[in-house]
Formats: sequence, structure tokens, C-alpha cells
Amino acid sequence: MKKSYVGALGAVCALLLATAGAVPAVAAQPSDSKAPVKAAPAQPTAKAVNFAGTVALSNCSGSVIRTPSSQPNDPALVLSNGHCLESGFPAAGEVITDQPSSRSFSLLNASGSKVATLRATKVSYATMTDTDISIYQLNTTYAKIQSSYGISALTLNDAHPTQGSAIKVVSGYWKRTYSCNVDGFVYRLKEGDWTWKDSVRYTSSCNTIGGTSGSPVIDTTTGKVVAVNNTGNEDGERCTENNPCEVDENGNVTVRQGINYAEETYIIVPCIGAGSKIDLTRAGCTLPKP
Repeated sequence: MKKSYVGALGAVCALLLATAGAVPAVAAQPSDSKAPVKAAPAQPTAKAVNFAGTVALSNCSGSVIRTPSSQPNDPALVLSNGHCLESGFPAAGEVITDQPSSRSFSLLNASGSKVATLRATKVSYATMTDTDISIYQLNTTYAKIQSSYGISALTLNDAHPTQGSAIKVVSGYWKRTYSCNVDGFVYRLKEGDWTWKDSVRYTSSCNTIGGTSGSPVIDTTTGKVVAVNNTGNEDGERCTENNPCEVDENGNVTVRQGINYAEETYIIVPCIGAGSKIDLTRAGCTLPKP
């Protein structure tokens, strides 16, 4: 799990890293060519992705999130990882619901500047079983956040992410964005005592570090959250903490040192009802139950 970042030198280096942008090359057409030039297929326009709506926790990253059916006056929700809980890692098989919390979150604007401190009233839901998520309910509404700070919540996509799609991992803790693609999906991702289902595997350019845990993973075509960043294999070890391994349907184990992962968030959408209430009995809700 990428909970916290250790090492002063590493922290300085991480903050100094710049994101390099590649300039696409354009092939020149021969001046005497008589063949008609076919227009390239139209590509989906990428959504602008910035820090607006992301939050920084004391040890992790997160975001203010809504479902497609959330209403302006619903209590706002913050999404992060289960392993980012202030009470420590939930045990394998443990599910936490409606646990009082007064945790604070630094709300960021588009440029990554802190504009407010948000405060939770409770942990609505948290687990590290099958997935690695925590959902906090705040003491304010989406409408109040919008009117006070001009910031909208990030919307959870209600569909499974797509292999090959372009994504950005946006860390409020580091105020840094990572760009890559969905490399594929992992039948079972095992790390220490915990096992996660159908995890997202990134291509190598999303080289996330400690403190990026809980960052929203945003599809750049839709601008919606498709996953929450949670772990990566740091040392090449097999299925140990900070060294998750992939397990396929036949039990075969693959270790990919330096590769990082996230947990899908479309499964959260059916479980959120009116008033931002987490209702594990709703139709289509498959989140683990206590």
C-alpha cells in the first residue's frame, strides 16, 4: 500500500519531478503526391484534468465524489483508500460502516492550492476486502462547497473502465498528476493478508509513490473517476506488503516490480442512495457487507 512517503531526500525529489509532455510528430505529405489525403479519424477530445475537487489527507490523497444521481443538497462524500483510515488498516474480512469521524481534509482548487478545510462527520463505509476504499460523509453539502469555493465534486463513472483508455492519477497529497493508460485488469491482486478483485493495472508511466494512496483515477475522455489508486510492487517480492502479486483464475502468480494498481469505483455507485446514504441492500450493490 502506498500510504505514506518515507525519506526526506525522496520527498524532495518527488516534489521536484516535472511532468514531460511529448509533442506529436506530423508526417509531411510529398509535394507532388496526386493521391487524395484521407482525414484521420476523429479522436475523442480529452477532458481537462486538474486538482479541483481533490483533497489532501494527513497521510494520503482523496477526492470529493458524487454519483450521477447525487443532488446538490446531499451531504458531500470524500473517497480515499481503506488503508488510509485514521484508525489503521481494516483486517481482512472487516467492513466498517457509519463509524463517527471528525477527520479533516484540505480541499484543493484547479491549481492545487488549498482553499478550505473540510470535515467529516463519519466514515460511511470502509474495507480492504475485495477492494480498498474508504468513504467519508462531510458536514457540508455539494451545493455549499460549490457556492463557497466554486468547486464541483468529481463524478464516479457507473461503468467498468476500459483497457487501453488514457487516465490520470491526481494526488492531492503531493499536488502531482501521473499520466498513463489502463494496461489491463487483474483477476485477484494479493498483498499481505488482503486480496482485491478485478484491480486496474497501470502502464509503467504511472509510477506512483507513497502518499498517492486514495488518489482519484480519472478517465481523460469522460473526466469521470474510474478507480482509486492504492498500491504497487516496490521491491519485486511476492504477495507481501508493498509488493502485491497478480493471481489469475488458475492460481498462477505473476510479480511485476515497479508496476502500480488501483481499485475500480463503478461498483460504489449502486450502493449510494438518496441523501448520500450507503445502502448495501440496494439493487446491484456488490460491496462487501459486515
